[in-house]
Amino acid sequence: MALPDYEGWACFAAVADSGSFTAAATTLGLSKASVSKAVTRLEASLGIALLHRSSRTVTVSTAGAGLLGEAHAMVAAATTATEAARGDRNDLAGPIRLAAPMSFGIKVLGRPLATFLEMHPAVEIEVMLSDARHDVVAEGIDLALRIASMEDSSLLARTIAPVAGSVIASPAYLEKQGTPRHPLDLGRHRLIGYGHRERAMPLRFHRDGEEATVIPTGPLFTNNGDIMIPLLIAGGGIAVLPDFIAEEALVKGDVVRILTDWSLPQSYLHLLSPPSRLRPARVKALSDHLVDTLKRSCTGAHAQHLMLASGRSGPETVA
Repeated sequence: MALPDYEGWACFAAVADSGSFTAAATTLGLSKASVSKAVTRLEASLGIALLHRSSRTVTVSTAGAGLLGEAHAMVAAATTATEAARGDRNDLAGPIRLAAPMSFGIKVLGRPLATFLEMHPAVEIEVMLSDARHDVVAEGIDLALRIASMEDSSLLARTIAPVAGSVIASPAYLEKQGTPRHPLDLGRHRLIGYGHRERAMPLRFHRDGEEATVIPTGPLFTNNGDIMIPLLIAGGGIAVLPDFIAEEALVKGDVVRILTDWSLPQSYLHLLSPPSRLRPARVKALSDHLVDTLKRSCTGAHAQHLMLASGRSGPETVA
């Protein structure tokens, strides 16, 4: 069996990413002719066109688009293996691509990343904040934080900690519209929807063996929770939000928790990485640092939520 054309795949990925043979050649440190020859050789061996070329543009073919993720994975694996062989696993230097949800990144990530960079000044971190779900392998992402149920079993995942969430509203809204005492009472209120994919995902409440399901209905739905806080403070309705988004407004008393004797399905913060377990030391170090610092941060918020929900005061350890 013939060996895979690693050079051809690397050149194809570079051209697809940059949009030109000239840019790809600069990135790879090769001549334009060498890059073109490598891609042509790969296409000939596969019997398909990976790129469409014209006098002005280079575009990825349908077949090429379907294989680009595999090309990225192949290049990433080879790069990681090379770094490991050169001892980069022990030298904390070089780039790391980190993806995270927008609100979580803004509110929580700054301090842990600052601490890590102070300890390892030769590391360069590119932070990609977005509420869209990234393709970790295809986008060349080293680590990705995700608050969701885990569906992609091909990725390596470390569960960091539970993420507390609360049903909240402003005191002014509750005074005017009344305070719900049961989840089914929410059907008579304005609910501001929050999520990433489905507008009307059911809210499933639990209490001592009792269950209640509510379908959110209301004037606004968004995939980012920060915009909801001013709406809630202004008396715009009721929402379910993670505590890390609502924390400041809760501390100030601008919004308050309701239905605290009921619980919603628990969300968790996960740290994802590509399938290969061979990783440079800088990536492993940042992974361990984030798991440690964010576990303490999220667990602290979760413990505070449980403490307030049960009406207790003072510090307490939650197992």
